[in-house]
Order: sequence, then structure tokens, then C-alpha cells
Amino acid sequence: MWELSARWLELPHYIIPKLSDVFLSMWKTRGLLGKHALYTLQEALLGLAVSLVFGVLLAVWVEGSSLARRVLYPLVIASQTIPIVALSPIMVMWFGYSIWSKVAVVVLFTFFPITVNTVDGFRQTDAATLELMRTMGAGRRQIFLKLKVPSALPAFFTGLKVAATFSIGGATIGEWLGAESGLGMYTKRSSGMLRADAVFAGVLLLSVMGILLFLAARLLEKKVLERGRRSTL
Repeated sequence: MWELSARWLELPHYIIPKLSDVFLSMWKTRGLLGKHALYTLQEALLGLAVSLVFGVLLAVWVEGSSLARRVLYPLVIASQTIPIVALSPIMVMWFGYSIWSKVAVVVLFTFFPITVNTVDGFRQTDAATLELMRTMGAGRRQIFLKLKVPSALPAFFTGLKVAATFSIGGATIGEWLGAESGLGMYTKRSSGMLRADAVFAGVLLLSVMGILLFLAARLLEKKVLERGRRSTL
């Protein structure tokens, strides 16, 4: 439909190029696109890893400390009332145009879903099972590792899948604000030169990367949850 509409309606190539032209552009610039894609992927994975570590640690802290639950968790929720795009220039001011400014923007996008979903997962612990373990003499550590962590895993992976797709968008926005490499920078420069075929090529590649990260997170979820089910049998 994209290809035929662009041909029949005779749309200007700088508005909506033919899909065949987009694929042709991807092929002609495959080396350059591959270089920029790897840079963007590196930013996304670094930011996702930072969010994963600190998001899970904060969720564990909130679960184990009533003070953190009353003080820190509301701040995490309130942080989402600030437009992340508005905070992105601050990251550039702090970290410059290095890769870390883009990683920081990715963290802004991915930290929240990981933290909130993990906290909600801990809250989904079955109350009857919890009470049973306590009556059988289980300590806090045993309850946490053998009951709360398995109960939180489905919600945690939901947050991880959301964060995985958000990470590509965060890296792209960070590159728009200032970068020397990356697909965000590539699409921005191509847009300034009215090269719509190159812009759409970059956008399609960004979409594919987001889908692949989502599928990787889902595969990890399947492996971990299946192993957990087998260990309980």
C-alpha cells in the first residue's frame, strides 16, 4: 500500500518516498547505517543496564523499608510528571556530547517502568502463602528469595520489555540534541537535507532494533520463568 500509494498519488519524494526507494537507500548506505545503528544500540543497552541495576535495587529497598516506601517511591512517581524531553538538554549540559549524555537520557526513559513494575510485582505476593511460610518459621531472607522474588518476576519482565522498547527512543532523542554518531543524528541530518528516503530508512531501522530488544527481553522472560517452574516441580 505504501509503494502503490506513493506511485499513484505521485507524492513528492521529499514528503513520502516510495518504499522501494527507502530500501534502496538502506542498501546503498548499509555500511554507514550499520555503524550508526551499532552506536545507538550501544547507548540503549548501556542505559538499559544502568536502569536495570538501580531500578531493581530501588524496588528491593522500597519493598524492605517502610521509610523508602513513604519517601522515595512517591518521588519516583512524581518524577514522571516532568517531561523527559525537557530534561534531556540538562543531561547534555552535565555530560556534554559524549555517549554518557545519551545513556543518561535512556535511563530517564527506562528507569521508571522497571522500578514501578518490580515494586508492583512484590506487592502481588500471595498473602496466604506468606502467612504459611511465617508460621513454618521462615525468616525475612527466605521469604524474600523463595516467595517475593518469584512472585515479582512476571511484573519485572513486563517492565523490562517496556523499557527495552523505550531505550531506543531515548537514545534517539539524546542524539537529536547533540551527537557525532547514531541513527538519531543520521535521521536529523538527512531531514535537514530533505532526504526523506534516508530518514525513513533510519526510522525503519530504529523500529527493527526496538522490536529485536523486545523479543530478546521476552525470550529471557520465557527462559527464566520456565526454569523457575521446573525448579518448583
